[in-house]
Amino acid sequence: MIKDIDKLIDENTDNPHELERLYREEPRAFEESFPYIWEQNPDSRVLAAWNERLNFRGAGNTQKVSYLRKDILVMVLLAALSGISTRMILYLVDQQMIAPVNLVFGIFPFLAGLFVYKNLPKRTILTALVSLFLICGVYMNLLPFEGKDSILLAYLHLPVFLWVLTGLAFTGDNYRIGSTRLAYLKFNGEFCILYASMAICGMLLTALTMQLFGVVGVDISEFYFENIVLIGAAFLAVVAAFLASGNLKLARNIAPHIARIFGPLVLATLMVYLAAAIWIGKNPFLDRNFLLSFNGILLCVLAVTIFSITERSKEEKKNVSDFVNFALIVLALITDFVALSSIVFRLSSYGLTPNRLAVLGINILICIHLLWIIFAYMRFLQNKTDPAGIQDAITKYLPVYGIWTAFVTFAFPLIF
Repeated sequence: MIKDIDKLIDENTDNPHELERLYREEPRAFEESFPYIWEQNPDSRVLAAWNERLNFRGAGNTQKVSYLRKDILVMVLLAALSGISTRMILYLVDQQMIAPVNLVFGIFPFLAGLFVYKNLPKRTILTALVSLFLICGVYMNLLPFEGKDSILLAYLHLPVFLWVLTGLAFTGDNYRIGSTRLAYLKFNGEFCILYASMAICGMLLTALTMQLFGVVGVDISEFYFENIVLIGAAFLAVVAAFLASGNLKLARNIAPHIARIFGPLVLATLMVYLAAAIWIGKNPFLDRNFLLSFNGILLCVLAVTIFSITERSKEEKKNVSDFVNFALIVLALITDFVALSSIVFRLSSYGLTPNRLAVLGINILICIHLLWIIFAYMRFLQNKTDPAGIQDAITKYLPVYGIWTAFVTFAFPLIF
């Protein structure tokens, strides 16, 4: 909290910019201190405008409350439909009528529907979203129930492609603008924080419920998990999305701190892990499982780095976190080079398979992306550009991942 906010407001009664900054940093403290300052400076036109802003109770506020109620009703409806749809899909999965991957259709379309309601995109975008979701649903269920690698790869890449489609719904008509794509990445970080918080509460409630019914000798575990937990998990996804995409300041205040804390921890952990792997003698060229873990590390580092970069302010000056992020990106690039070399070795030694081709493709895409981010970060660290250049390097490349996941999802089952 800002210390002596009364004094700071009093010193800036004729400085609208500074008053706005103080309000955004500590809105509650500002509102509590403002009446006293306004009473002492009744002739200030700037404070008069602030007084109207903080205390206005006209028709506009009534309309705003009405819209908020409507938004909440739409959110609750979509959340309920998401939970019910997920339960129905699970029933069909249990009957072996459809593949388990269909569970993603109980969540992503409703998240996209929430964003469409909020953004009201043009008809072309709306048509594209509806068509692509329908095509994905029909195509996935036309694939045979076989454990072939190409079909499993399609199942694995489908959620990522639907995530990209949800991003299109989030950005709406502004999907070409980098700042809007950046907002979607920030939303994902805030969404994860909110969902995890609510999920922990849900797990505590589940544990309490199981214990209470266990005391009276009633086993409700199967019913509870298939109905309450599953429906609740889908329901909470829409609720968390609604809160994260609104003006809730809790996650927005927590996310940057989490990014600053986890960046150094991830860097230290991965350096120790890689050093230990080298010491033990693990070889990604010959050990398939270690190669998979290498790629897992790569994706984790990329995700943590993007989260850290997107959560920083454009006005924030260069600090220690930037050097940690840069080190993480360099570590990720080294990991990617090793993984690429291992994949090429396995392709030349053991031949082409859907798995190897998929891993090769995503590693090449990540390598190009990391190089772009590194060059942008180097320019920033040399004071040749601002953080917007780094954020552009991240956001402008996102459609490439969407195209690749679409290719693997739709083309691999046909090719292989």
